[in-house]
Amino acid sequence: MNFIKNLSYRYKVPLMLSATILITVIIVSLLLAWHAHEDLKKDLFRNAVEVGSVLSNSLPVAMKHDDLWLSYQILNAAKVDDEGADSARILIVLDDEYKVYVSSDPRRYPVLSTLQQQGVELARVVKQIKHRPSLVPYELEQDEYIYAVVPMIDDGIALGTLIIGYSRSLLLSRYKAILVRAAYSASIVLVVLLPFGWFLGKRAVKPLIQLAGCLGKVVHEPLDKVQCSLVEGRDEIGQLGVSFRKMLLELQQKQRLESQVIQSEKLAAVGRLAAGVAHEINNPLGGMLNAINTSRHHGQQDAVTDKTLSLLERGLTQIGETVSALLVEARQESHELTPQDIDDIYVLLQPDAEQQSVTLHWQNALTTPLNLPSSLVRQLLINLSLNGIQASSQGGSVDCKIRETDKVLDIQVCNAGRDIPEDQIAKLFEPFVRMKPNGSGLGLWVSYQIVQQLHGAIDVVSTKGRTCFTVRLPLMAEAT
Repeated sequence: MNFIKNLSYRYKVPLMLSATILITVIIVSLLLAWHAHEDLKKDLFRNAVEVGSVLSNSLPVAMKHDDLWLSYQILNAAKVDDEGADSARILIVLDDEYKVYVSSDPRRYPVLSTLQQQGVELARVVKQIKHRPSLVPYELEQDEYIYAVVPMIDDGIALGTLIIGYSRSLLLSRYKAILVRAAYSASIVLVVLLPFGWFLGKRAVKPLIQLAGCLGKVVHEPLDKVQCSLVEGRDEIGQLGVSFRKMLLELQQKQRLESQVIQSEKLAAVGRLAAGVAHEINNPLGGMLNAINTSRHHGQQDAVTDKTLSLLERGLTQIGETVSALLVEARQESHELTPQDIDDIYVLLQPDAEQQSVTLHWQNALTTPLNLPSSLVRQLLINLSLNGIQASSQGGSVDCKIRETDKVLDIQVCNAGRDIPEDQIAKLFEPFVRMKPNGSGLGLWVSYQIVQQLHGAIDVVSTKGRTCFTVRLPLMAEAT
């Protein structure tokens, strides 16, 4: 029973339907066989009535003249063509004293003998005749024959009684033939109905199997990727599919709301962190910038020193502007982006690339200043390039391309290395999501905030050991 209980409905329902068909066919076959058995007995008795009617019109004439031989010939004339059926039938004529007058088998039933001498079975028949000498069927389960009794009456005078007996073997042989035909017909019906029932069972349970599969997807797959094709209708399973679809939509909406809440909490945490550290960072930065300014006005300058101080000043200014970018209330102001700003980033990234044994391919196609805040664009390019360098294996390379096309600044940073799994790409730009063991989890988030602030777009493609970040920043309109 446990096996059937735990069996899948994709097999249980077709099996139950097939079992129902099988049981129905068996019951119907048994009922038909029982009716066939009863009809056979009625046919035998009907045949006995027909034979009795014929003989009851012929025998009384011979019996009145006491013509025994003629009586015997009349009985022989009642033989049938089927020898087996004739041998299974007995005809006995009793006189008014219930002695054998003539029979179809004189050796077995001699003239003037009593049927009581032929055994208990015929003795009971004689007793029945004495009790009720009319045309009736007489049958007992233990008897070898089924009997019919026909009175021999002429001009209202009872001359004797005709006993017609049919052997049960004749009934059984015909009954077996009917059973064989019934079994053959039932087999044909089962061969046709069982596959059809199995098909209907599987078709009926298919929506339930689909629903179970969808429930499994909800457990093992992300809700936003669960796709289910369910049959919707007015029956119970159809209504269950409608309810499941509504539940799935509500769960997906709940998950999106939870993601938004978590994102908001992370942003709030970043905001609190940025607000707390901005003041501590800006004070020493201001002191270092003042020191650089003092060195320029009072120190002896040469070309190398002047270039170094310029790089330091731009780098410290970039740090201050990056801290300000973390503050929502901060207003970013900086000079236009120039080709020199892009070249400075290449100089700053070289030590990191050499330390990682990574080749940095730099293609700066800018020739004129662009109306974009240089500090934000520099920070964006530094973050993406450093991520590419750190994600590359030793001996690898990072390709950086910067160009202007159709009033849009295109930035593409590609590196060779381990693929980023698809399920992690959607989380790349969330705060505190670390793609590297030594990362802070804020670099890509800051980059995303800069792109959003500049009304641009950023895309990530990671396939076949190569990851590319592509940024498109629309140029700001000129002030009039």
